[in-house]
Order: sequence, then C-alpha cells, then structure tokens
Amino acid sequence: MKCAGQIETRAVEESSINLDPIQAAGRLTPEAMKAVIAWGDGYSVCDNCHKPFRLDYVTKPPIADFHTEAAAWLGMDKIQLVPGARRAFQEVTGALVGKGEPVIMTGMGHYTAYLSVEVVNGVVREIKPTPDHHITADATAESIENAIREFGYAPKLVFVDAVDFMYGNMHEVEKIAKVAHQYDIPVLYNGVYTVGVLPVDGKKLGVDFVVGSGHKSMAAPAPSGILATTDEYADIVLRTTKIQGDITGRKFGIKQVGILGCSLMGDPAVGLIASFPRVKERVNHFDEELKNHKIVTDALLSIEGTKVASEYPRKHTLTRMDTAESFDIVAQTHKKRGFFLSSALNKRGITGIMPGVTKQWKFNTYGLTTAQAEYLADSFIEIAEENNMVVG
Repeated sequence: MKCAGQIETRAVEESSINLDPIQAAGRLTPEAMKAVIAWGDGYSVCDNCHKPFRLDYVTKPPIADFHTEAAAWLGMDKIQLVPGARRAFQEVTGALVGKGEPVIMTGMGHYTAYLSVEVVNGVVREIKPTPDHHITADATAESIENAIREFGYAPKLVFVDAVDFMYGNMHEVEKIAKVAHQYDIPVLYNGVYTVGVLPVDGKKLGVDFVVGSGHKSMAAPAPSGILATTDEYADIVLRTTKIQGDITGRKFGIKQVGILGCSLMGDPAVGLIASFPRVKERVNHFDEELKNHKIVTDALLSIEGTKVASEYPRKHTLTRMDTAESFDIVAQTHKKRGFFLSSALNKRGITGIMPGVTKQWKFNTYGLTTAQAEYLADSFIEIAEENNMVVG
C-alpha cells in the first residue's frame, strides 16, 4: 500500500512486535499522532509567534509552558528544544570547547558525541571501560589526570552516558559527576535512553547538562530533543546574539546563538509536547518494563549456550545477547545461514533484530505488554526447539 507515489505506507508498529533498540521508546502516542497531522506544516508553530520572536515564548501551542514544566521535571533550571540529542551535544561543545582542547568521553559513547567535539576542533580522551563494560568514577579520574598531564590543564567537559547504546549498561553517573567537579569540569549527562523512560533528576545526579532524545525515548517525532542546563551555564550555552551589521546596523533581539535562533518547529515540537503528559507518567512504571523484559531474557537464557552480554540482572530494557554458542551454531549449517533467526522471527510477526546477525545482537522490549513479552519468549523457545537446540 502506497501513501503517495512510490512511498510505501509504514505499518511496522501496527503489524509487528518491534524490538529495534533505537525505536522502542520513540513510538508516538495517539496524541502525538494527531499533533503530527494538525501541525505538520513547517512553520505551523509560528502562527502566534510575536515579540520577542523566539520559540520558547510561544504560548499557542503551549511551548513556553513546556519549557518550564520539562525543566522542573528534569530537576534543572532551563531547557531548550533541539533537533535531536546530537544538536544538544554540539551546542554544549560549541560553547565550552575550543580548538585543541580536550573533552573526556566514555569509551562507549555514541559517535555523535565524538563528532560534536570534532566539529569544534576539540580533542577526545576516552575513559577506559571495565572488562564488564562499565564506566567508573575511578577510571574517569584517571582519564582526567592523564589529560591534565598531557595538556597542562583540565579538560573542558566530561560526557557521561547514563545508559550506553552498546550494552544498555547503567553507569555510576553521580560518582563520576563528583569526580569531575573536583577538577571544576562540567558534566554532560547523555540521557537518550533514560529521559522519557525512567526518572531523571539532574540536580540529584549533580550534572550540569541533561540531554534527552525526543524521537528515541520521549515518544516524539524526529528530529527532536531536549537540552537542559543549570543556571550556572545557561547564559554561556544558551547565550543570546550580540552581533550587529556594520552597514545596516541590524540586530537580532534575543535570538539564541547556539541553535541559530530557532531550532524545532512544526510537528517535532508539538508532537514532543503532545506526548509529554504520558511520558511523565510512564517513567514511574519502569519496574513493570523490567518485569516484562525479564520474561524474554529468562526464555532466552533457558536456551543452552545463550548468554546476556550486558550487565545482569538487567537494569534496562535495551540488552545485548551473546548467542555465539546457540543460534550462531545453527547458522553455520542452516540453509539461510545467519538470516534464519530474523526470518523465523518475521514469520511470527517480530521485527527489529538485525538480519543476518546471530553471534551478538541487541533488542529492546520497552513498551511491550506482558502478553507481547510472553509471546516473544515463547517464540524464541519455539525457534530453538525447531532447530534442535537444547532448552532447559
């Protein structure tokens, strides 16, 4: 079925159980779906944009109120809407990092965090993960000390992934923040897998910036995200324009420099706001998400040779599985090779696991009902039994 020309209608969420790690918590709410239709025109939110002509002052739709509510919800002082977390990273590095200056990065940081340092000609120095893929305060301190010896001064910023995208492991953010602040280094909390999924309080964590992804974890259209900051850094990172034309004398009021004035318009902005009431509520029920996730991981672990490559017991619904000694053994002789697993899942209405991969793969059960989790668990066991694997 086509929605226009050669553009197919996407029905993945309606027709399948989608386990894609980056899509699970970004599924739109019914309210956001309606907002997409009603506010899809590019400049729709500008209908009622009056002086001082800035996005966070718009009251219809209630964008201004959202800025206030979301900042309080995250335990921070100010927020700014951005077109995705990567633009928040870029805005912070653009304000704090200069050419050749070091930034501390977790060894499992997303590539966009690295690029946000590269775009300002900064230098990345990584924190060495533990053998079980965790980032610790002690390792952070070691990385900072090494950077000080190398550059002669403290790094300009520390990036901390609350939950990394490789393993879905949780890292000791609060302890890392305390270490960084002993060196007077600001801390950016990368919450793309936590903000909108579980409770986050930036001030309790002791961080200076909280970054969230609307389209990854806040049930919002892409591209959308949030940059939250404390008052200490608001005037620096959210700074307003001072430039003036030399011939015309033009000035641009209080437009914000880091996002070139306004960054998020149309349905990404209104969809984010439309989902917000549900998102605020759902973070209080993450324990239920973990219970459903356990149904699936328990089933997988009952298949001989299958391991959880992430920390265990699980603390997040994004998990990396090691099936080198189970599904991958089947793949070596199966006529479909490594594609047998994704093919068998697709036949059962399950999608989102990378096709052709059977050694290590990731999945995310966030948002599934208990019934869906049980169906998913049964499906993995059925596939194992069909392929003469031992199930305990």
